[in-house]
Amino acid sequence: MNGFLKWFFAFMSEMLQGYAMMFSGIGNGFLKVFNIKMYIELFKTYSTEFTTASWILSILAIIIVIAIYLLVLLLIIMAIRKYIRFRHSIVSNEDLLEEITVLQRRVMKMAKEKDEIMAMKVAQMGGGAIAPGLSLTAEELEGEQAENIQQAAGEDGMVITNDRRFSKLYEVDLFYKNYTPPQYDDSITLEEICERFRNFACSKMNLYYDIKTIRLYIAGMASTKLIILQGISGTGKTSLPYSFGKFLQFDTTIASVQPSWRDRTELFGYFNEFTKNFNETEVLRRIYDASYNDNINFILLDEMNIARIEYYFAEMLSILEMPNADEWELDLVPNVWSTDPQNLDHGRLRIPQNIWYIGTANNDDSTYAISDKVYDRAQPINLDAKGIAFEAPPTEPLYLSYSHLDAMFKEAFEKYPISKENLQKIQQLDLWVIDKLRVAFGNRIIKQMGLFVPVYVACGGDELDGIDYVLATKIFRKFESLNLAMLRDELKELCVYINKSFGKNKMNESIAYLERLQKLF
Repeated sequence: MNGFLKWFFAFMSEMLQGYAMMFSGIGNGFLKVFNIKMYIELFKTYSTEFTTASWILSILAIIIVIAIYLLVLLLIIMAIRKYIRFRHSIVSNEDLLEEITVLQRRVMKMAKEKDEIMAMKVAQMGGGAIAPGLSLTAEELEGEQAENIQQAAGEDGMVITNDRRFSKLYEVDLFYKNYTPPQYDDSITLEEICERFRNFACSKMNLYYDIKTIRLYIAGMASTKLIILQGISGTGKTSLPYSFGKFLQFDTTIASVQPSWRDRTELFGYFNEFTKNFNETEVLRRIYDASYNDNINFILLDEMNIARIEYYFAEMLSILEMPNADEWELDLVPNVWSTDPQNLDHGRLRIPQNIWYIGTANNDDSTYAISDKVYDRAQPINLDAKGIAFEAPPTEPLYLSYSHLDAMFKEAFEKYPISKENLQKIQQLDLWVIDKLRVAFGNRIIKQMGLFVPVYVACGGDELDGIDYVLATKIFRKFESLNLAMLRDELKELCVYINKSFGKNKMNESIAYLERLQKLF
């Protein structure tokens, strides 16, 4: 034990002496650099031998040295000031966000108080609670006041009541009691849909879309229920799903995302325990409406990344990942009322297959970055250029059923599967990327590619173009999270490998994206 202590003492002593020498050396060096007295003595010693030219050069040398020191000192002061301003801006932003949060809470509290006051007024009149937006005539109000509403629990736990907590969904039930579906066009092909919609948007709405954009949109519908339209402002991100709804004669439901959205209640509504009414949103109504019809339904989440998508859309992201569509259910209320809408099953709403969520996204300082979890479940479509005007014949809208569209998708899957040769090239590319960049494709993306590419071909596109687009938007996009400044050589090698494997000028989307990454980082 004594031997260990002696060794440990000697070991630590040597180490500490080393640190002392290191700091002492730095201090001595600093003192030597700024030893003005020594510089004066040196100047006196050697100045006796100076000529006129030597005097001029020596004075010039002293001025240059002093200027360099002043420049270094100025740079240090500017760096400190910049850091202080940066810290001040961060603190100011945090204070502003905190103030916004407080104001949002106050607004929610005032809205709740408003609901309570309205409920109290109705109660004073002798009637039941009235759902927001549902107006009653004087005769109906007197009937509500005169009626003695009894509530009791049935044998299966159902609450027997005359109140209606889902006023908007009840209106949908009433509408579809005498609903006659339109005459659908079940002879049109996917390629014809693309051409006809492009001409319709041009002739009826003065909107100009490249045919490739429309093919990507429809192919994206075949691969996932969530499509993200991203790019600069003014390229038609919002107008594309809006005009497509007009083309199918079933308007797109637009939900403008707000920065305050924190959970699913902003999107689907919530049950007010005080008023005993469900605050329904237009999104919820559209989902319920889609359960009755065979139309193609779009819900547009405008500026979807102005709030965190993982907060307000988290439940739907999980639902859409379930392999069994029968399990796509949204829990709305925990119990059952006798007056609940017909298509509500024990407080749960089944998400129909004939509905798609279309999100628009801008990437700027006012928005949040879209996470990999969202991108992996969606099909991004880049709209980076303004549409070029062209002449189109007058084109009328059509009625297209979901059943026919789904049948065309399934036909495309069987008729235009990705060739074995290209599948093998994709697998080899996956191995190359894993080896060089430590990034893997993932089974979900490969599955989506297998659905996207055949439909893209059926719409009139080329198989390699479809593969190229999926690689660029869903796989190579993951490279942005890497330290690309250290991987420029690997990215150049990847471009060479892609050209060699798939052919030169065949994968233009991927090559352009990889070259852009090399320039940016």
